[in-house]
Amino acid sequence: MGIDELYPPDRLVAAQRATAAAGLDALLLTPGSDLRYLTGYDAHAGERLTCLVLPAEGEPTLIVPRLERPAAEAAPNTGVRIVDHVDGTDPYPLVVAALDGPVAAVGLADRMWAEQVLGLRAALPDATQRLAGEVLRELRIRKSPAEVTALAEAGAAIDEVHLRMGEWLRPGRTEAEVATDIAAAIRAAGHVTVDFVIVAAGPNGASPHHGTSDRPIGVGEPVVVDIGGTMASGYRSDCTRTYLAGGSAPADFLDYYAVLRDAQRAAVEAVRPGITGAAADTAARAPIAAAGYGAAFLHRTGHGIGLDGHEEPYLVAGNDRPLEAGMAFSIEPGIYLAGRHGARIEDIVVCTTDGVQRLNTTPTELIAL
Repeated sequence: MGIDELYPPDRLVAAQRATAAAGLDALLLTPGSDLRYLTGYDAHAGERLTCLVLPAEGEPTLIVPRLERPAAEAAPNTGVRIVDHVDGTDPYPLVVAALDGPVAAVGLADRMWAEQVLGLRAALPDATQRLAGEVLRELRIRKSPAEVTALAEAGAAIDEVHLRMGEWLRPGRTEAEVATDIAAAIRAAGHVTVDFVIVAAGPNGASPHHGTSDRPIGVGEPVVVDIGGTMASGYRSDCTRTYLAGGSAPADFLDYYAVLRDAQRAAVEAVRPGITGAAADTAARAPIAAAGYGAAFLHRTGHGIGLDGHEEPYLVAGNDRPLEAGMAFSIEPGIYLAGRHGARIEDIVVCTTDGVQRLNTTPTELIAL
């Protein structure tokens, strides 16, 4: 897969057309996934201003700190005009100059730092500020074949780590000790960064975003392991499996784990073009509720994934947008019994023209170590 396939130059043109159609005069994008999506530049986020000025019509300009210009020039698709600024100078007039005329409305990167939002407001006092996500969300929500390939590579890499879990996860070791080994394995499998490692044993498994602790793992305890990272491509992995740390699992845990596995499988199989995000959520939630565990399923069924770990589309009640081919997202129902234990099963999948493709392919049965 060539870098030009993953970050094609025509994205800038498509974004300019969408900007005009949204009634915006320009997008102003600071470091983050939107900037990387359009240029391939994984810019450093800091107090020095980096900003892609993308007018609805005209030449794009990338404004960067002078000391970061070489990195900007080396990025895959920064075939745009680059203007740099030196420390101690005000970079905001460069944004005004790059716009080459008055603007009535601009779209700002959704996660722009507040000090930069306010700096741009002062530099462009007559411009209404809106979210660039209004424009870029629709471009990013459907993945290209190259993006699906990148996500599949990330999925295969995180699968390698789950397949090695027996090397590290055993009774007597702390969650934090296991997490340290997992983090090293995530990098060894090809990720350039470790985004998160959740190792949640016994009662900690009932907290979906537990993280880790110095608590030793007990014999026969269920352990939720949710891990993910970012590949050199910029695309991310995210996969959860639940393990049994030796011994015998609590009987009620085995009962509800079987329900959870069937619910996760049903939700994956329900994915196809035309089904709504809410309906996909229901496909996972209904069998869990029917078994009496509805109140223990604490979160949405899934979230989109790509250059961000969480992005559109979301599989959640109230989301009536139909799924489309190319949309990539998690299917991750969970059951959590406070003070006792919990379980979650998560795969990343892609909606295809006639169904669904799983990007995580390891077994979803309870794994006894």
